[in-house]
Amino acid sequence: MKESVLIELNVSAPIFNLIDIYDRNIDLNLYKGKKVFIGFFRHAGCPFCNLRVHNLSKKRDEYKARNLEMIFFFESSKNVMLQSIFHREISPIPIIADPVKIWYNAYGIEKSFLKSTFSHLTTFIQTSLKAKFNQLPMHLMAENESYSTMPAEFLLDEKLIIRKIHYSNSLNDRLSFEEIEKFIG
Repeated sequence: MKESVLIELNVSAPIFNLIDIYDRNIDLNLYKGKKVFIGFFRHAGCPFCNLRVHNLSKKRDEYKARNLEMIFFFESSKNVMLQSIFHREISPIPIIADPVKIWYNAYGIEKSFLKSTFSHLTTFIQTSLKAKFNQLPMHLMAENESYSTMPAEFLLDEKLIIRKIHYSNSLNDRLSFEEIEKFIG
């Protein structure tokens, strides 16, 4: 398997043409003319990621009206993703299952046992309580999911040029909504 290489700003995003968990074709080239948020998340049972997906999905209509589309990647298999009512209901936002982590590597998604462990030790209880309050799934990893995968988020302009990159330093470290909205304009 190819090693991850960090992506740089102001370069064309790696182009994918994939089938999401809802059996829809997601061709990044067809997003030209729109701004795009691409989020790489951990596994389907990760409370940190599911809380972020929950909060982003609440902004979907507002962001779409402002010409921003969202695409989510999970390292879980399609089968694992579809076992979750929560993930089945995220549609119409595409969720792409990448259990082999081909696109995680293409976008330079980091693995860090140290950062993941620190996040679990310092914020797991609070995050889990928030996830439980919002009735979000939390469960152990399955199949090829990894404890050490770190989330990342990318903002692409209308020409699919990467204009903002956020490789997370902790499992709750994400782009702020203010940064996303400033990018949208």
